[in-house]
Amino acid sequence: MTKKVLVVVTSTNRFSDLDRATGLWLSESVHFHAVMADHGIDVDYVSSQGGYVPLDPGSLDGMDDTTWAYYNDSAFRNHYLAQSLKPQDVNPQDYAAIYFAGGHGAMWDFPNNPDLMSIADAIHANGGVTAAVCHGVVGLLGLHETDGQELIASKQVAGFSNEEEQQNQLTDAVPFLTQDALIKAGGKYSQSAAYTPHVVTDGRLVTGQNPQSARGVGEAVLQLLA
Repeated sequence: MTKKVLVVVTSTNRFSDLDRATGLWLSESVHFHAVMADHGIDVDYVSSQGGYVPLDPGSLDGMDDTTWAYYNDSAFRNHYLAQSLKPQDVNPQDYAAIYFAGGHGAMWDFPNNPDLMSIADAIHANGGVTAAVCHGVVGLLGLHETDGQELIASKQVAGFSNEEEQQNQLTDAVPFLTQDALIKAGGKYSQSAAYTPHVVTDGRLVTGQNPQSARGVGEAVLQLLA
């Protein structure tokens, strides 16, 4: 069977207590997507609600060539961003890996989401790769190993740092801090300097710290799939 990878994106379009838009951080999905596409691996996008995927406005500032190429592609926008799958439309057996992309919106609809958890746990139980980047790593909270323990417990992990959130001036706007949540769940957290690439692989788990790490996460997933 041709390998496919499932990209999980947020359906949340605003901060809960702020009149501030959020959503998917576009480069975090498309940099990963581009690595898969370059190696002939198909991807599907799923969101907690399905359908339209909101974009964090901040992710459209200073876009690089890869992000512009996807953003300019009407087929990409109309299929992946306008018609993301609903969780109930996903058959975990179809996927060799799952990847949680970030953006602040993920802080509200990723953690302990039963629909997303059941998909991710099934892919992992089938021997698949689990990956996440930046705020998307909160989608790992509540996932389990086949023996029932938390997936990230005692594993090396990365994710958006407290320092980076402080630089965003959004420490008090998010429901919790990503770094703190990973540590609380038993993850062995590491980080690099703010907004520099940092990717960690531990078995079949791959995590990245920030938007600058998305391509590296894709490359690490590719190595595991090979």
